[in-house]
Amino acid sequence: MCIMWKDFSAGFIKKNKASSISIVTAAFISALFLSLICSLFYNFWIYEIEQITIDEGSWQGRISGIDESDLSIIKNFSNVKKAEINNTLSTEKTIVADVWFQNIRTVYKDMPLITEKLNLDSTAASYHELLLSRYMVHNPQDNSPPLLMAFFIALLLVVSVSLILIIHNSFAVSMYARLHQFGILSSIGATPRQIFTCLLQEAAMLCILPILTGSLLGIAGSALTIKIINFFAQEIAGRHNAVFQYHPVVFMATIFVSVLTVFISACLPAKKLIKLTPLQALQGTDELHLKKKKHSCLLCRIFGIEGELAANALKAQSKALRTSHLSLTLSFLSFTIMLCFFTLADISTNYTYFERYQDAWDIMVTLKNTDISEFRQGEELRNLPNVRNSLVYQKAIAECSIPETEISDELIHLGGPEAVTDNSINTEKCSYSVKAPIIIIDDKSFEEYCRQLNIVPRLDGSIVLNRIWDSLNSNFRYKKYIPFIKNHQRTITLQNIENTEISTDIPVLAYTQEPMTLREEYEDYTLVQFIPLSLWKQISGVIGHTEPETYIRVLGPEKVTLPKLNELQSEILRTLSQKDNILIENRIQEKISDATMKKGMILVLGSLCVLLAAIGLSNIFSNTLGFLRQRKREFTRYASIGMSPKSMKKMFAIEVLVIAGRPLAITVPLTIIIVGFMITASYLNPVEFLKKAPFIPVLIFFLFVFALVSLAYYIGGKKLLKSDLIDILQNDTMI
Repeated sequence: MCIMWKDFSAGFIKKNKASSISIVTAAFISALFLSLICSLFYNFWIYEIEQITIDEGSWQGRISGIDESDLSIIKNFSNVKKAEINNTLSTEKTIVADVWFQNIRTVYKDMPLITEKLNLDSTAASYHELLLSRYMVHNPQDNSPPLLMAFFIALLLVVSVSLILIIHNSFAVSMYARLHQFGILSSIGATPRQIFTCLLQEAAMLCILPILTGSLLGIAGSALTIKIINFFAQEIAGRHNAVFQYHPVVFMATIFVSVLTVFISACLPAKKLIKLTPLQALQGTDELHLKKKKHSCLLCRIFGIEGELAANALKAQSKALRTSHLSLTLSFLSFTIMLCFFTLADISTNYTYFERYQDAWDIMVTLKNTDISEFRQGEELRNLPNVRNSLVYQKAIAECSIPETEISDELIHLGGPEAVTDNSINTEKCSYSVKAPIIIIDDKSFEEYCRQLNIVPRLDGSIVLNRIWDSLNSNFRYKKYIPFIKNHQRTITLQNIENTEISTDIPVLAYTQEPMTLREEYEDYTLVQFIPLSLWKQISGVIGHTEPETYIRVLGPEKVTLPKLNELQSEILRTLSQKDNILIENRIQEKISDATMKKGMILVLGSLCVLLAAIGLSNIFSNTLGFLRQRKREFTRYASIGMSPKSMKKMFAIEVLVIAGRPLAITVPLTIIIVGFMITASYLNPVEFLKKAPFIPVLIFFLFVFALVSLAYYIGGKKLLKSDLIDILQNDTMI
């Protein structure tokens, strides 16, 4: 009996290649899509682990406060794979050990046992939580669930459900085309279970090869994607090249999810079909029925009778085309919004970063864990042949108390600090407590800054950035500033931010509303202090709270080019004695890297939009070819009442226009609303966006979709119009 059903299924597949091709195509695309997602997720996961290891090390646990003799005790612990002394963090008084485990999943249980064995407090143990979380090892004391795997499972579930809807439609078209056959088989004794088995055999015969092929091509597509990302991101500083990796478990998971998706897709229409009685199956009650509209529609008014017939045909197929409409609309909307978002982001980045700071820096060096007073190569950097200007600075934070009587008249006119701030200024009795960020500058650069402000260079006072953002009369994009305090106060009191009773008075050399030209964002509701290094050495014990990084701002020659900056960057690295913990940035290279990274992101996200469109297009091909038999009946009836082939072609053209044009008609208004909201929220000039709006890529994407929908209808229409319509009419039963 199984052999008979197998032969029966094979015979049907050979005689109905159109519907079989639609199922094969849907299964292939679904397997390709699932394989690509699984493979990319695996590679991104591996890459992130590698990047974390490069940046922070591969240690899993860390114990501080041990003796050298304790290291052997740690190594002898049963689950410890390796233990080493961290020379960077260790000092003469405190030794820090990095620990690696054989079974990483027990790290949160083993570390407390080790510290207990060493008679140390539990706070002596620390965990590489970021790395451990990437290995799905969750801190039991952290109530927030790990989101990485949950996100992937949710994404895989959404994709699988979407693909089930598509493949389900392909199977439904093929199965319901055979209602008459199954009605005859049921009438001669075939059981619903036998028919169900037959349908699943057909699904297996049609889908095994496409699933394997799609999975393999998905792996190849993932490898290609990694290469493309490496190509576009090769100039990004601090990034290592991704190496494509794959694991048999990923392949097995992909095959399992693909087979399960196809199985569910085949079961849904098969179960519905076997519930029909033999009489219903013989009559074919679930076949396509065209509906008539009592009133003329828009298509009728524009295209005449062909428009009304096309509208009826599309309405009759609305359920079958629902997935196509949704996926095409989502892909077109996603593609359009993505391009508009990146266009706005590019305008904003250029305005707020590259154009704003293009004269503020050429090379930026960040010395990690370095105090400015320890830096000795400042003069050597200034004497380099291609250096126009060099400045060394460090940042700290303090507070200052401003009496109400010292608030500027302009600010009082607006209602005082409370009217323009975001509650970042604390109101005290007859005074305001204001943050005072400190920019500590090397002495020579501070003297140059004094000359720029036309004041006598001195190293015993502060230059105060005396301004506050007038948020009532300007937005964050185009800020207007007014004086914060009056300019007659000759000294200012800086307080320790943790204990305001600890303070020091320093002279005010000048007030200014134009800050020193650095690549820095100065907080809006603060009194920024620019002070020389000499003064900071005197007050640092009182104020403290310096950031651990020291920065070197270098300006290269006029009309600098990328090769010159690269050469200057190499000279700076050779000059600096500190070779570790250095981050060096090149302004021109940074801009190129930013543009390249955006292109890569657009390419990857655009490819996903194209894949989403491919899902809808495959559904259209499936529907167009699968409903060929029903469309033959439809057009046979039209031919019998005198409709010409030209009118039939016109009907097809109208259907193509509606199917391809509907996503455009929905997307354009939504895009205008969303982009309008983004422009308003970012306070950008709409004219700036219109000059760079991605009209051409959007048009190309629409033409791509339109061309493929036209191709599907061309193939189906060509087969239909070549058929012997009179013979079909004679052998068909009007229902």
